Amino acid sequence: MSAGSVVALILIGLLAGTIAGLLGVGGGVVFVPGLVIVLGLSQHVAEGTSLLAILPVVIAGAASQRRYGNVRGRDALLIGVLSVGGAAGGVALANALSGKALQIAFAGLMLLIAAQLLRRALRER
Repeated sequence: MSAGSVVALILIGLLAGTIAGLLGVGGGVVFVPGLVIVLGLSQHVAEGTSLLAILPVVIAGAASQRRYGNVRGRDALLIGVLSVGGAAGGVALANALSGKALQIAFAGLMLLIAAQLLRRALRER
């Protein structure tokens, strides 16, 4: 691995961690595009790498948020347990799709979420 790739990974990790702590997102939103665009990984490899890389971010962020009293344990446990089956199904579906289809779906999801968040924020003013 080149020195440039290591620096890029460090920057992607720091950015994702910061955004995760600040906004509750980061892994998929920063890791996947960063790995695809900056390092040139395939969408499939970037998504798989992101899923593993997010574990330390999740643990650190959840522990910090819990200290502030911002975690609803039962809700988190229910979501987490139910997400296991969804993740397995999602991985199977992702592997059945082409990289291009996966990139388009990922971009579409990010745009949809951004539009929903913007609409809610403007309505709450």
